[in-house]
Amino acid sequence: MEGHHHHHGKTEVAARSNGNKGGLVVRVLALILTVAATIVTATNKQTKVVPLKVFDSLPPVNLPVTAKWHYLSAVLYFLVTNAISCAYAAVSLLLTAANKGGKSKSLRILIFVLDAFMVALLFSGVGAASAVGILGYKGNSHVRWNKVCNVFGKFCHQMIASIGLSLLGSLAFLLLVMIPVISSA
Repeated sequence: MEGHHHHHGKTEVAARSNGNKGGLVVRVLALILTVAATIVTATNKQTKVVPLKVFDSLPPVNLPVTAKWHYLSAVLYFLVTNAISCAYAAVSLLLTAANKGGKSKSLRILIFVLDAFMVALLFSGVGAASAVGILGYKGNSHVRWNKVCNVFGKFCHQMIASIGLSLLGSLAFLLLVMIPVISSA
């Protein structure tokens, strides 16, 4: 009876470390995706020469107009959420690797809670950036906000790419939250 109990404990640890390997891979993926989203957003800038009509009688003045990520608070928020998430992913990766086989239960719980928080944080950032993105793409005639994506195409496409990367990153964190739940079921 005692030998059987010992065997059960062994398989539980083996199962946990197996799930841990998969978890490490997903954690690396979350890190790569959020780092990529941060870089793609931070390097997003486009300058276009836009004809601006000052007076109807005069010819339009050509002005260089630059679209930059930090001109929009929602995009700044999006960038910050991704920067926090990739920094956390790097730290949690080291902590998870150091906590082989999930020895420290309190560390496992802390990482689980923070993973869940990253999902919420990234989803909120993706939501904020997407809302602004839709405005940039379609405009809003009710508040006289003109669409800008027809002018700043490259800027908008790069923004879409970073939102996509961030969304995949948040799904990777969601998977990290689901792994322990599924493996303990």
